[in-house]
Amino acid sequence: METLPVLYRDEHLVAVHKPSGLLVHRSPIDRHETRFALQLVRDQVGQRVYPVHRLDKPTSGVLLFALSPEIARELSTQFAEHSMGKTYLAVVRGYCPDSGSIDHPLTDKADAIADRNRSQPRPAQSAHTDYRCLATVELPHAVDRYPQARYSLVELLPREGRRHQLRRHMKHIGHPIIGDAKYGKGVHNRFFREHYACERLLLACTGMDLLHPVSGEPLQLRAEPVGSFARLLDGFGWLLP
Repeated sequence: METLPVLYRDEHLVAVHKPSGLLVHRSPIDRHETRFALQLVRDQVGQRVYPVHRLDKPTSGVLLFALSPEIARELSTQFAEHSMGKTYLAVVRGYCPDSGSIDHPLTDKADAIADRNRSQPRPAQSAHTDYRCLATVELPHAVDRYPQARYSLVELLPREGRRHQLRRHMKHIGHPIIGDAKYGKGVHNRFFREHYACERLLLACTGMDLLHPVSGEPLQLRAEPVGSFARLLDGFGWLLP
């Protein structure tokens, strides 16, 4: 039986490390998919699990489930009130500024399949992302129109959880995430595939900080990048804080 690495588990919660390329649950957008984190974790723990947030299919990292509807509602409230902190790591194009805050409302764009019954567009919703540049690298390769290629490792702290918020925000400030087929730039994505055998979106949820819904005690969940993401960080000499 396929299993996912368990980061934390008690009688109320289970947190796993979701790999890149795995859907959280069934979606009309990916009808051909047969593997889902929800079913895998359900079979792994032997009981129903209730997702309280989502990670995009290509994003890896901390994924939290409740083990009862009551706990799911409590955790959803923490998400809605922005009292649950989430930390992401991403590799982006160019030299990112040392730090900053992105305040850029996002429109929930309708999907041709999933939102085919929606008649009216939704208004733009507020979206804020704080970022910090952790490291940079300049590579002696002509990618795009420059003789060298520059990239940054950034820490991203979204205050909300809008659809594709981090991916859209980084594109908005001119530093799209590497491996992003929707919002990134193909020439850089191909460069990483061909030179580093890295075919994934270089975005991972590496931390989640919340209050335990029963005890009220602080709970810290951590998941460092693995696989091709980890090999890339090591190859660039980027040490995680």
